[in-house]
Amino acid sequence: MRFSVVLTKNPAVTAAIASIAEDAWTPVHYPGAVVDDDTGELISDAEVAEVEFTAFASTRHPVTARLVVRRVRDCAREEELFPVWRHHPFFTNNTEPTADADITHRRHAIIETVFADLIDGPLAHLPSGRFAANSAWAICAAICHNLLRAAGTLTSPRHALARGATLRRHIVTVPARLARPGRRTVLHLPEHWPWAQHWKTLWNNVFRPATGPPRLA
Repeated sequence: MRFSVVLTKNPAVTAAIASIAEDAWTPVHYPGAVVDDDTGELISDAEVAEVEFTAFASTRHPVTARLVVRRVRDCAREEELFPVWRHHPFFTNNTEPTADADITHRRHAIIETVFADLIDGPLAHLPSGRFAANSAWAICAAICHNLLRAAGTLTSPRHALARGATLRRHIVTVPARLARPGRRTVLHLPEHWPWAQHWKTLWNNVFRPATGPPRLA
């Protein structure tokens, strides 16, 4: 049976990580950004290495397998004389190469990000006392999530990876004024709004195939 489980750091795990030689670390690029376990930020690049490790060593059933460690540079401490790393270990008997085993293990983070976005958004209003209402709301939540992700992709590379709360703040909750002079719809965006250009990019990408969008002011 294959397993791949996150390990909580303890003296034994910390000592095992410290024993990894500096030249053993291999760069890895994730095909989709994953959530950093400490900061919640999305990351695409890291370094991985592995060392043999025995778990449950003090029990009658010790298990020896691979301790695969992903390390990420601590961006908050980039001015330090020596690089500061944050380490994220997991224990596995996966037989893939180190980088592939890490990518396989981290794939769960993609769906966890989706769950986090839904819980932080429309699913925050569940459950109600009626099953039918919950079912309908869940369907609407999924539709809303998919449309929001599509909007982020049409806005910018940064917004394509942003969390739902960021997208709602930058491109949904627009501090604009709607006017209809001469039976034409005009949207007045605020001056010096930091996300104006991103929002206009989304607007143009959505309406470009159509006959013509309402006029922006």
